[in-house]
Formats: sequence, C-alpha cells, structure tokens
Amino acid sequence: MLNPNLPRARLRDLGLRTGQLPRGPLNAITDVAGVRVGHATVVHDAPSVARTGVTAIWPAGADIWTNAVTAGFHGFNGNGEMTGTIWIDEQGLLGTPLCITNTHSVGVVRDAVVAYAVRERVERPWLLPVVGETYDGWLSEADRFPVTAAHAFAALDDASSGAVAEGCVGGGTGMICHEFKGGIGTASRVATAAGAAWTVGVLVQANYGSRDLLRVDGVPVGREIGRDVVPSHRDVTALGGSIIAVLATDAPLVPIQCKRLARRATVGLAWVGGIGANSSGDIFLAFSTGNRVQLAAPVSQLQMIAPDEMTPLFQAAAEATEEAILNALTAAETTVGRAGRTVHALPLDRLQEVMRRYRRSG
Repeated sequence: MLNPNLPRARLRDLGLRTGQLPRGPLNAITDVAGVRVGHATVVHDAPSVARTGVTAIWPAGADIWTNAVTAGFHGFNGNGEMTGTIWIDEQGLLGTPLCITNTHSVGVVRDAVVAYAVRERVERPWLLPVVGETYDGWLSEADRFPVTAAHAFAALDDASSGAVAEGCVGGGTGMICHEFKGGIGTASRVATAAGAAWTVGVLVQANYGSRDLLRVDGVPVGREIGRDVVPSHRDVTALGGSIIAVLATDAPLVPIQCKRLARRATVGLAWVGGIGANSSGDIFLAFSTGNRVQLAAPVSQLQMIAPDEMTPLFQAAAEATEEAILNALTAAETTVGRAGRTVHALPLDRLQEVMRRYRRSG
C-alpha cells in the first residue's frame, strides 16, 4: 500500500543518488564558504490568496557591496527576467545580494534591495541589483501583488550559511515542476581541478516542464507516475514554465569562465527533462568567490583556473543542478491555492518503487 502521507525528504534521504562526484557536507549552495541563503514565505487566503515569497542569496559577506565577486550568466530560453544581467555581461562582477521571487514582484524586490543598501549605509552611488523570477499565478493571486519590500528585507535578514530550506518556501512557494509541486532546491558537488578540490553549489527555483519528460537518474519517472496515477494541475501537457539557477563556486574563475559554468546548468536541466520550451524562462547565473574585486581599487589581482582544467567543474555544475531540481520536487508538499486549485507533490513512495524496479536505488 502506497502512503500519500510519507514525510517529505531530500533525494539522498530516500536512498537515491544521481551523478558521480562527491557532494559537499550540506549538499547545498552554502557549501561554498561565505554563501548565505534566506527565505520569506508569504501564505494567506485573505484579502487575497497568496502562495509566494522571496528567496535571497548573499554571494559573500556584508562587504559584497564594495568587494564584488566575478560572475557571468546564461539565458537558455529568454521568456523570463533577471535584472542586472546587462551590467554583469558588461563588467563581469556581482556586487549585491541577489533575490528570486514571482514574475509580478521583480520590481518591488529589486527596489527593496536598493533600499536595503540605503538602510545599511552602503557607500555606493548607484546599484543595479540582480532579481530573477518564475511565475506562480496558477496557485497565487499574483495580480494582487502580495510581495512587499518588507518580505525582501526579511529574506535578506534571514540568510544563513547552514542547511537551506527547500520545496514550498520563499520564492518557490507557489511553483510547479513537471506537473508536480516544485519550488526551491539545492545541491553541491566537489570536483578536483588544477590539483585542488573545489566546490560547486547550485540553488534552483523550479517551475517548468512536462510530466512525460521527467527523469530521475535516467528513469522515466514522469511516464511511470502518469496523470492517471497523480492528477496534473492541467488537462493538457504543460511544456512551459521557468527555472532560475544560481551557481556558486570557490574555484578562482574570471567572468567568462563563470559564464561558461552557468551554461552547464543546462545539462543538469536536460537530464531531469527540461527542454527550454518556448514559453519557459530558463536563466542561469554563476559567481566565483575565488576572486574578489575591490570596486574602489584602481587595480585588482585575479587568478583563473586554466581552461583545460574546467571540465571537472562543468561536471559538478551539471550534477548539482540535476540534484537541486530533484530536491525541489521531493521536498515540496501538495499545495491548494487560488480557486481551490491543487498541485500534488511527487509521491515519494511511488518514486522509490519505480526506482527499485529500474534498480536505481539502494
């Protein structure tokens, strides 16, 4: 008898593994030293139905405002928004915390990051913060604008370097992935390159994909757990949606190498079943804490890993992205939202049963 009330868990807690590289101690983006993550979750039924929130990522300590990290981004499919990326593409630096929220709240969260800097008396004449989004309007009344600047402040203030809450939290509260409940997920890998061990951590906000395309370690889980087994939130195949992925590493990378690393999130997305549908906003940003740039300094000294040493980091990025998406799925809970709409969680006992039949567990 399958148990629909099985507690939610991370992929590895279910006895399931993907990839080949070792994970970091927390198996999270916070395995990269200095990275902190915080959430503000907004759930209420009056005066409007809200299933939404904000997730904040600090790439480094409070000095990030003036001591930037190198960064680069990749747009796999562009039906989405990530503010500040034109400037990152121009100068290759990230000098603010970044946030992820819902589509209609990008503006208020972006402005809130600027206001937060003002509150903290940051000595910068102007800011172009990075805020990404995916759309949660199926479960949440997004057009009632439930996210406020206070929520963004709360997510930034809540950030910590420990274990990261996943599933229906922060910006991921109202998200849907492969026609199951989605949301926030994270994972990490440790790769050896240039004679040293480096960590690559990934955090995703997963809100994309068709049930039929979902795979776990190559197993066609979406077809095995079809709409006849677990109802979909839609009557037709839902290929659209979006995913934001933020990749962090302590490997010393220059901006073009960060951009190359960000591209490899596409591989992990593909392994799970993402295809970059026309209506999907698939945007990936990578930053390196291995290079810090004092914005006021006339000259900065940078290091870079040799191009031929990048391949292990590419593998780490792909594997961590894959598992981060799967952790979002296994952590998220069945959610009822606007107009009584229900999005069901991926049933973990059924997942384990399918994986056993394909001999991918244990």
